[in-house]
Amino acid sequence: MISLNEIRNRALVFAHEWERECNEDAEAKSFWDGFFEVFGVPRRRVAAFEYNVKKQDGAQGFIDVLWKGVMLAEHKSRGKDLDKAYAQAKDYIPGLKNAELPRYIVVSDFEKIRVYDLEENKHEEFLLKDLHKNIELFGFISGYTVRHYEKEEEASIKAAKLMADFHNEIAKTGYSGHDLDVFLARILFCLFAEDTGIFQQGQFRTYIEDRTNIDGSDLGIHLLQIFEVLNTPREKRQTNLDEQLNAFPHINGGVFAERIAPVSLDAGARLKLVKCCSFGWSEISASIFGSLFQGVMNEDSRRQLGAHYTSEKNILKVIQPLFLDELYVEFDQAKYDPKKLDAFHQKLAKLTFLDPACGCGNFLVVTYRELRRLELEILDIKNKTGQMRMFGTEDLSLLNVNQFYGIEIEESPALIARTAMYLVDHQMNNELSAKFGIPYLRLPLREPATIVNDNALTRKWEEVVPKHKLSYILGNPPFVGARIMSKGQKEVFLSIFDNAKGAGNLDFVTAWYEKASRYMVGTNIKTAFVSTNSICQGEQVGILWKRLKEKYGIVIHFAHQTFKWNNDAPGVAAVYCVIVGFATVETSKKYLYEYETIKSEPKEKEVKKINSYLSEGNDIFLESRRKPICNVPEMNFGSMPNDGGNLIFTKEEYLEFVNSEPQSAEYFREYIGSEELINSRKRYCLWLVGVEPSKLRMMPMVLERIEKTKNHRLESSREATQKLASTPAIFAERRQPEENFLFFPLISSESRDVIPIGFMHKNVVINNKGASVVSDNLLYIFGILSSLMHMTWVNRVCGRLKSDYNYSINIVYNNFPWPENILDEQKKKVEESAQGVLDARAQFPHSSLADLYDPNTMPPELVKAHTDLDRAVDACYNKKFPTKESRIEFLFELYKKYTSK
Repeated sequence: MISLNEIRNRALVFAHEWERECNEDAEAKSFWDGFFEVFGVPRRRVAAFEYNVKKQDGAQGFIDVLWKGVMLAEHKSRGKDLDKAYAQAKDYIPGLKNAELPRYIVVSDFEKIRVYDLEENKHEEFLLKDLHKNIELFGFISGYTVRHYEKEEEASIKAAKLMADFHNEIAKTGYSGHDLDVFLARILFCLFAEDTGIFQQGQFRTYIEDRTNIDGSDLGIHLLQIFEVLNTPREKRQTNLDEQLNAFPHINGGVFAERIAPVSLDAGARLKLVKCCSFGWSEISASIFGSLFQGVMNEDSRRQLGAHYTSEKNILKVIQPLFLDELYVEFDQAKYDPKKLDAFHQKLAKLTFLDPACGCGNFLVVTYRELRRLELEILDIKNKTGQMRMFGTEDLSLLNVNQFYGIEIEESPALIARTAMYLVDHQMNNELSAKFGIPYLRLPLREPATIVNDNALTRKWEEVVPKHKLSYILGNPPFVGARIMSKGQKEVFLSIFDNAKGAGNLDFVTAWYEKASRYMVGTNIKTAFVSTNSICQGEQVGILWKRLKEKYGIVIHFAHQTFKWNNDAPGVAAVYCVIVGFATVETSKKYLYEYETIKSEPKEKEVKKINSYLSEGNDIFLESRRKPICNVPEMNFGSMPNDGGNLIFTKEEYLEFVNSEPQSAEYFREYIGSEELINSRKRYCLWLVGVEPSKLRMMPMVLERIEKTKNHRLESSREATQKLASTPAIFAERRQPEENFLFFPLISSESRDVIPIGFMHKNVVINNKGASVVSDNLLYIFGILSSLMHMTWVNRVCGRLKSDYNYSINIVYNNFPWPENILDEQKKKVEESAQGVLDARAQFPHSSLADLYDPNTMPPELVKAHTDLDRAVDACYNKKFPTKESRIEFLFELYKKYTSK
């Protein structure tokens, strides 16, 4: 197998040659021979050309390329219709035998390539010149096929539900806490052991069915007896031990060492356990099941079992660029030299890994499994070349779970993590046995993985594993926002950052970045964490990354830009994440993984530098500014009532109030924020600035509202709010424009391509979820802020509230690099295009901005108007932008230019 980078290089050469040489006489056969060579696979070895087949209508046909059971390719001349090519390819399908049916159909015209995945019911199309960017689509040729874990995930969820039922039967008797956790972990081990060759087939179930009472009254006693036997070496067992019990092997490894309280079971528990024994435990994923098993321990999690685990696909996004891709490249370079291959094998056995928030061990389990699979490829070559002797199999695998370390604050998942590492070790031993046809079993268990049950933020990591011994740090530390930490978490968190200025605004996960950075200084250790994308957006960038780079010399080696991190289980809220790989040492190659949408597959891009906003380019830290960096009008926050809701009214409440106290009508104003503007909802407020006291005293209902506002402020724990009780008739903070203004919603859905902006009369009161801009050039301001250029900036630097944009005036608006030295005709074109957007909106008077800017319902007229506006704004920057990344890179450079003056 050749490396991914080598495949990309071959793809570039192949595409260049065919773009240069392709003509009317070009042969499809030569094209496909060369295409397969890109992936290091001779086409003749796997696929037939011009394969004879009967078409659906009975006529004879010839398939251009058929790789039986894998791929069918149909080729056309340059410029021909690929839809017709696909239809022709489908027409061949009925003439193929079941074993020959392809999963993939590929059609091409020498210029474009389209790949259909018939199982996933999806397709991708790209230009031949972009083949190097799309090699992942051809993993079925290269061998870098994305593994499909659906079967393992489904089996793991079923297994966890069975364990949940068994757990419930026991828990209702009052047996709980640590003893129950240990008891269930041991049962899990036995179920797995029986199905994977650690025990004899059916040994555990047969014992339960043959030796325990149907009413389950003695089941607990027998299970504890089995646990004791599993923990005792054969030579130390009693000579008169029951033969059926003595047949169980010695396990060791600490799994059965601890004494736990006896458990009393009944018929229901026995029935549930026998049902668990009937399940095929060999199919479970040790990584996924760990998290699901933890859910068994928690009542709320049990209600939605299968909803909370980290998918293996996402874990691979961390470990592949962190170390696995490099190891495979090194393997490719060493596999033809026996000495180099042996040295590489020894190197794998010395690598060590730490997950300082390991939970149930998901990341450690997948990492170990992938390393063992790489080791299998090493052993396969050694076997074929006679380097591996088939005796002395005990030390065939040099890798072991004792290369892995974890820290977990909760006891139950720490226990599960230790067990999961044993499970995956045995699964990999079984894979080794199957590959070489020899029995390979590590019993009794050797040194376990080191999983420390402690707080990773207070425990010294050097005490868990000395840093001179460690190779990599990885994981998925907890997602807790800066505002929702517990008091204890906040105290520990701030102490880690030495109570540095601004640290209180950082998310909890950043404490792991700080500790990892401090720990790595003076070493070659590399780290990669999954985090909420907020740590690379808004004000957190300037606080966190500036500190890490200046204090510890952190360099970002690779990064996945924002993507959706969840397992797609029903009802699960999505989390929007990034992955950042970093170290205190440089690396020659850096990789950025870009996503067209948050649900897209990543596209790998080699870059020279990655900045803290996870874009290509030099380090940049946007400061929180009170004034814009450009000569443009200021944007101001709306007004803050701090009234306990007493001065604010829904439309219905307003009408009822005015009907009861008509003289109050003149003091009501429309009250607008992000929600009201975007969804065309009406709210009102009592705006009593400058109203004569005598008039207020004539309105008892208004006075009642004022009194309630006063009491609300007096009840506050903040002294500043209590002082505001002296002026209860007016808003606590008043920033109302005195002229007509542009209204900018500070909260808006990320699903919209544009943040909808509105023009407002000066009498409309803005709340604190909105902002205003006053200018003589409102139409031009509207055009720039509604453009793709501004939204590209927003998308990269704006903070988030859940997944919604949480627009910061000081970070986003005041740092935005506006066009410089624009011509009058360019400005006029922007204003004309901006008016075109307003005119397009006006064609749909019964639709809200939410309706108009929903990607699925946006009218074509409005789409065109915004496209015209984007062109006009781009022209002001005097540059063309082929990709969104080229836009943000340009804007960052322009920002640096403006701020370095």
